[in-house]
Amino acid sequence: MTLPLERARSRKPVTWITLIGVLLLPVVIGGVLVASLYNPAERLNAIDAAIVNDDQPVTINDQTVPLGRQLTAGLVKGSDEVDSNLTWTISNADDAAAGLADGTYDAVVTIPENFSAAATSTQPGKTPEQATIRVKTPPDSLVVDDAITAQVTQAAASLMGQQLSQVYLENVFLGFTTLGDKLGEAATGAQQLADGAHQTADGAAQLPGGVTKLADAAGQLSTGATSLTGGLNQIAAGIGGAAGGATDLANGLDQAAAGVQNQQLKDAANASATYAKTTADQTAALAQSVGGVALSAKALTETLGALDATCATSGADDAYCAQVKAALGTAAGLATSAGGAAQAAVTAATSAGYTNGYAAPTASGITSLMDQTSAGVASAADGARGLAAGLGKLQTATTQSASGAGQLASGASQLSDGGTQLAEGSQSLADGVSQLATGTDSLASGLDTAVAQIPSYTEAQAKSLADVVSDPVAAKGASSSLFGASAVPLLATAALWFGALATFVALQAVTRRSLASRAPSALLALRAFLPAAGIGVAQGLLVAGVVQLAASYDWGQWSVFAALCVAAGVAFAAVNQALVAVFGGAGRWIAALVGALAVATGIVSTVPGVIASIASLLPTAPAYNAMVSALTSTSGVGAGLVGLLVWGLLAFIATVIAVARRRTVSARSLIEASVATA
Repeated sequence: MTLPLERARSRKPVTWITLIGVLLLPVVIGGVLVASLYNPAERLNAIDAAIVNDDQPVTINDQTVPLGRQLTAGLVKGSDEVDSNLTWTISNADDAAAGLADGTYDAVVTIPENFSAAATSTQPGKTPEQATIRVKTPPDSLVVDDAITAQVTQAAASLMGQQLSQVYLENVFLGFTTLGDKLGEAATGAQQLADGAHQTADGAAQLPGGVTKLADAAGQLSTGATSLTGGLNQIAAGIGGAAGGATDLANGLDQAAAGVQNQQLKDAANASATYAKTTADQTAALAQSVGGVALSAKALTETLGALDATCATSGADDAYCAQVKAALGTAAGLATSAGGAAQAAVTAATSAGYTNGYAAPTASGITSLMDQTSAGVASAADGARGLAAGLGKLQTATTQSASGAGQLASGASQLSDGGTQLAEGSQSLADGVSQLATGTDSLASGLDTAVAQIPSYTEAQAKSLADVVSDPVAAKGASSSLFGASAVPLLATAALWFGALATFVALQAVTRRSLASRAPSALLALRAFLPAAGIGVAQGLLVAGVVQLAASYDWGQWSVFAALCVAAGVAFAAVNQALVAVFGGAGRWIAALVGALAVATGIVSTVPGVIASIASLLPTAPAYNAMVSALTSTSGVGAGLVGLLVWGLLAFIATVIAVARRRTVSARSLIEASVATA
C-alpha cells in the first residue's frame, strides 16, 4: 500500500514499510544503546578476570599474615554494597598469560611475591614500603573494560590499605595512652626524687657549719695538746731532778748508817731532814700536777670519743674519720700513761712523806737515833732508793705522755686542716645538691606538662579514631554507576536526532512539484514537514517508552521526559528538513556531524573547549539539557523547550526560503530546456 508522500532521490512511492522502518530506527538505536550501556555495573559478571597470587605470607608475633590470600578473597567475594562482581578465576602466571592472549580473560590481576612484606613494613624495625598489585588487560580490550577492572581492583586494594592503616593507627593511639601512663609514673618518680634532693640539700647546707665547728675544735685541741706537751716536758725534767735528789738521799742515809754515832751523822741527819722535807713538798706538788695532766688527758679522750661516734653520721670524709680515730687511740694511750704517772707520783709523794717523817725525828732526836741500830737508817736508805726508782719511772711515763701529746697536737692540726677542706667540699656538695633539686623539679614539671599534652584513649576510642583517620574523607551521594543521570538523555537525544536524519533520508525535504505548484512556498514547506513531524512525535513516544522499560522512572518524571522527547522529535525533523532543503546531500553529512558532536560532548567533560562551545550551539543541546533537568528535578526544562521551539521555527523559515529559491528559474534554463525538448 502506497502513501501520497515523495521518496527522496527516487520516484518510487513511499509505503507503510518505509514509514515503519523510519519509526523503528531511533527505537532500535535507542534500545540498543540503552540496553548495552545503561548501568553496566549491574552486569560486571560478564567480565572474566584472573587472579595470580604469588605473595609469600609473613610472620608477625608468631602469627602468619597472608595478605595476598586476603586480597584474593576480597576480590572474589566483592562488596556488600554492589550486587555484581567480576567473574574471577584463581590462576597462575602461565595460564593467566595464555588466557589473556586468547581472550579467555579480559584482565589479569597479579599479586607480587613481596605484597605481605611490603604491606606490613610499617612494623618497628622495618623500612616502610608501599605494597602494589599489577593489573594487565589485552591490547584489544574494550573502551570501558580497563576502567571497570581498575575501579574494582583499586577499590579492593584501597579497602585493604584502609584496614591495615586502621590497625596501625589504633596501635599508635593506644601507644599514646601507654606513653602517657609511663611518663606519669616517671613524673611521680621525678617529683619524689626532687623532694628527696631538697631534703638532702637542706642537710648538706647544715653540714659545712658543723664541719667548720669541728675544724675549730680540732684547732683548739691542737693548741691545747701543744701546751700539754710543753708542760709534760717540764714535769719530766722536775721529776728527773727529784729522782736525783732521792738517789742522793739514799747515799746520804747509807753514810748515816755507817756513821750513826758520828757528829757528822747528826749534821747529815739534819741536812737530810731538811732535804727530805723539800723533796716531800716537791713530790706532793708533782703528784698534784701529774693528776691534773691525767684529768686533762681523760677529758681529751672523752671529747675525741664523742667526735669519733658522730663522725660517720655527720657525712664527713672517711679519711678525716680515720684521723679522728687515730687521735682517739693516741689520747687514750696518753690518758693511761698520765694515770700511771699520777699513781707513781702519789707513791713517790707518799714515800717522800715517809722519808720526811723519818728525817724529822732523826733531826730532832739524833741522839736517840744514834742509839738505834744502823738497820733503821739502812731501811730509810732503801726507801729513798725506792723513791728514786719510782721517780725514774714517772719521768719516763711523763716523757712518753709529752711525746703522745705532741702526736695528738699534730693529728689535731691535720684534723683542723681536713675539717676546713671538708667544709669547703661540703659547701660545694650543698650547692650541687641544691642544683640537683632544682633540675629535678624542672624535670618533674616538664614530665607533668608532657603527660597533660599526650592524649589518652580507651580501646573503643582508639578504634573509632583509627576508623576516621584511616579514611578521613568519604564521598556520599555519588553514583556507583559508570554512566550518570545524563546517560539516558544523551542516548535519547542521539536516537531521536539520527531518527530525524533517517526520516529525510527516506522522505523528500522539498516537493518536486514546487516549481509548478501555485501554492505558497510556506504551504509547500509545511506539507513536506507535517509527515516528518508526525513521524518525530511517534519516534519520541517510542524512545520514551523504551527508556521507561529500561530505567523505570517515576511516572511524573517520565511524562515530562516523554513530552520533551516528542518536542525534540518534531524540532529535529524541522532542522533535518532545513539541512537537506538548503544543502542537499551535504545537509545529511552535516546532520551526521551534529549527531557525532552531541554524543562526543555528552560522554565526558574533558573535550576541547572549542568543540564544547560549538556543541552548546547545536539544536541537540537544548533537548539534552531539558531531558537532564526532567530526570534530575532541576530547572532547565522551560529553557530547553524554548530552545527547541526557536530551532524549529528557524529551521522551518530556512526550509521556506529554500522552497522559494527552487521555484525561481532563469531564462537561460528555460531556453536550454526548450532546446532539449525540440
